[in-house]
Amino acid sequence: MEFRHRSVLLEETIEGLKVKPDGVYLDGTLGGGGHSSEILRRLKGGHLIGIDQDAEALAAAGKRLSGFGEEGKQFTLVRDNYCNAAEAVRSLGFSGVDGVVLDLGVSSYQLDNAQRGFSYRYDAPLDMRMDTRQTLTAREIVNDYPENELYRVIRDYGEDPFARNIAKHIVQARKTGPIETTGQLNELIAAAIPAKIQKKGGHPSKRTFQALRIECNRELEVLKDSIDGFIELLNPGGRICIITFHSLEDRIVKTAFRRNENPCTCPPDFPVCVCGKKPAGRVITRKPILPSAEEMEENPRSKSAKLRIFEKQGE
Repeated sequence: MEFRHRSVLLEETIEGLKVKPDGVYLDGTLGGGGHSSEILRRLKGGHLIGIDQDAEALAAAGKRLSGFGEEGKQFTLVRDNYCNAAEAVRSLGFSGVDGVVLDLGVSSYQLDNAQRGFSYRYDAPLDMRMDTRQTLTAREIVNDYPENELYRVIRDYGEDPFARNIAKHIVQARKTGPIETTGQLNELIAAAIPAKIQKKGGHPSKRTFQALRIECNRELEVLKDSIDGFIELLNPGGRICIITFHSLEDRIVKTAFRRNENPCTCPPDFPVCVCGKKPAGRVITRKPILPSAEEMEENPRSKSAKLRIFEKQGE
């Protein structure tokens, strides 16, 4: 199956990066190489580092980017989680980067490849691992998590009002045998949500599948732990562009960017700052950049996308 993924907010992200021809750029979620190929198109003497934990994504991106030259010269690809990006960059001999891109959406390829178990549209083994080297899968979460933990995951990461009932149905069903497939899980979720709600609320499994994917890949935890490190990694005047597809992701990015712009921890009634914490830079996007109506029509998966940009303090 061919790796397909349409990069969301592509022009807006590349414009937001302000690519310098001789700069060093990091794409922490390489995917099919959409953002990376546009960065490489603008480089002359610069270097791109692409990171992805999905082996199939790396293979597809490598093929796509080979048109810009031999790997190792103008670009380097690394199989890892972006939380380890700083180590990867420094191991390649760079002290910092001029720009970072994170596109946090699950790729169209991952959703459309039934065997990966990301989608509720196909009956497949429950998997959902972005990195197939990790041991935890959605199957383990569904079959081994206590009811309260399952409820927490579905409520917090799926924001599903029927989270408690879904968790109860899952725990009840697994008493008779393990839940092995996305199809089995679909049936349980459908049984836990009133029919009249299902008619107007889209596919009943959408929120639960999103929640399981986020938990399986520690997506929010990794994001929260990585943003400050990315800002530190930026060279003066460098920018980080982050595209989110989920309100919890967007909140994490917004909060981290604001904290880096205004890190002062002094009580509000203090006349002057005494904590000594200095801003790391400034937020470029007071409000997130959203896809155009045209992009949303062409690519329905872009509808929930939001782009936020932060710029490191200049020298």
